[in-house]
Amino acid sequence: MIKNALSMLRVIGNVEAVSYLALVLIAMPLKYFADMPLAVTYVGMIHGVLFVAYVAAIGLTLILRKISFKQAVLGLIASVLPFGPFVFDRYLHRQHQRDEVEQTQIS
Repeated sequence: MIKNALSMLRVIGNVEAVSYLALVLIAMPLKYFADMPLAVTYVGMIHGVLFVAYVAAIGLTLILRKISFKQAVLGLIASVLPFGPFVFDRYLHRQHQRDEVEQTQIS
C-alpha cells in the first residue's frame, strides 16, 4: 500500500522506467525488425500515460514539500533517461533514510 506522496512517486517512477525500457528494448525492435508497428503504438501509449503520471507525481510531491525544487528538477531530468527513474529512486530513498536518521538524532 502506498503510504504517502513520496512512496507514490517512487512506485510510479519505477513503473514508468520499466515501460520506457519495454518501449525501447522490445517494441521498437519489433517495429523495425519484425514489421510489427502496433507494438510501438500500444506500448508507447502506455508509456506516455505513465510518463505524464510520473511528472504529475513529481509536481504533487514538490507541492506537498516532500522533495525540494532541486530534487524535482533532478526527477524531471531523470524522467527522459532510460534508467534515470531507477537512479532517482535510489537517490530519494537514500535522502529519505538520511533525513530520518537526522530527525532521530534531533529528538
